[in-house]
Amino acid sequence: MLKRIQIQHLTLGMYLHEFCGSWMEHPFWRAKFLLKDPKDLARIQSTAIHECWIDTDKGLDVAPGTSSVSREEVDAQIETDFSRLEDLPPIKVTLPPPPPPPKRDRAPADMKSELKRAAAICVESKQAVVSMFNEARMGRAVDAAGAQSLVEEITDSVTRNPGALISLARLKTADDYTYMHSVAVCALMVALAKQLKLKDEQQRLAGMAGLLHDLGKAAIPLAVLNKPGKLTDQEFTVVRSHPVEGYHMLKEGAGVPEAVMDACLHHHEKVDGSGYPDKLKGEGISVIARMTAICDVYDAVTSDRPYKRGWDPAESLRRMAEWTSDHFDARIFQAFVKSIGIYPVGSLVRLTSGRIGVVTEQVPAALTMPMVKVFFSTKSDLRIPPELVDLAAPGCSEKIVAREDPDKWRFPDLNELWSGFTDKAW
Repeated sequence: MLKRIQIQHLTLGMYLHEFCGSWMEHPFWRAKFLLKDPKDLARIQSTAIHECWIDTDKGLDVAPGTSSVSREEVDAQIETDFSRLEDLPPIKVTLPPPPPPPKRDRAPADMKSELKRAAAICVESKQAVVSMFNEARMGRAVDAAGAQSLVEEITDSVTRNPGALISLARLKTADDYTYMHSVAVCALMVALAKQLKLKDEQQRLAGMAGLLHDLGKAAIPLAVLNKPGKLTDQEFTVVRSHPVEGYHMLKEGAGVPEAVMDACLHHHEKVDGSGYPDKLKGEGISVIARMTAICDVYDAVTSDRPYKRGWDPAESLRRMAEWTSDHFDARIFQAFVKSIGIYPVGSLVRLTSGRIGVVTEQVPAALTMPMVKVFFSTKSDLRIPPELVDLAAPGCSEKIVAREDPDKWRFPDLNELWSGFTDKAW
């Protein structure tokens, strides 16, 4: 049985099933193991992680009377919270405005056509971000005008169809991660800013923050950034220095808004004050930094890394919902879920009929009823001809009854099914 407990209640002999937090917050390469070494226990208790899941079937249980929550209880609460999202009133947020942009093509586009344009933007964006990081490694100032131009391209795509670029950018390889992560977070920030009803100029400011938030990683040795195994304590400390390094890089440049520099410096702060580098708490963290924290973590946990496969998008949102009270601004997280959907594009789901499919597109007015391409029958245990099902269509009797773990099924063409590309599109 899985139980969620406070880290201080973790003892030797327990089986650690999962940390309640992303793998960026602790130096452990793996999360599932029997806790036998006192040094491991001490390292866990010294991290910013507050809670974890233990498996009482594989190790010791908590002492009688110790507070714990079962997986069933947590899942039921999250499903209840998600079901209420459509009824929540909009949150009012304001950010300082940057200069206005020229008129651009932002007419709505269908998913299929925008995926092609988004693939080209990903190619262009990766090249631009690689160049930006190389310039930073050589001590040169950030080209704010060039970065703004890239933000405009990304904003245009998100405006035409938010699901296309956001979903494609998630398909980055482990080697591309550092650069495409910046592109993905930029797109997520723009989508979130739109959901928060921010003005156009504030959406661009949010996009700029997303694009530049991780620039400080240019100061970290590539051998550490791309290490396929467990980080040493010293390496973990080096990685955690990137917000401060990035802030100094941006401050040396010209034309970078103060809000963007703040997002770079504070995107690893948490609302409970356990983040870094300044242990800011709650309202003490700027709105734009709170937005960046959510977008940064989502893209990180859904992306493949040298040492870990990314989580399914819908499963990632479920896990992030567990951490919200400690990590994220709850209202902004709710807006984030609404911006990408409860079942984001690429999520593997099971329908009422027992068919399994992948989410291909969102239906903004119905968060729990996206477009799903079904392709597998659990009743016959066989692949079936792909069929697009609009769960929001009048008379549709199907609905999503469960998220499915892609690692369990290992469908080799899962990304092709929703994107239409036989390989990474960019």
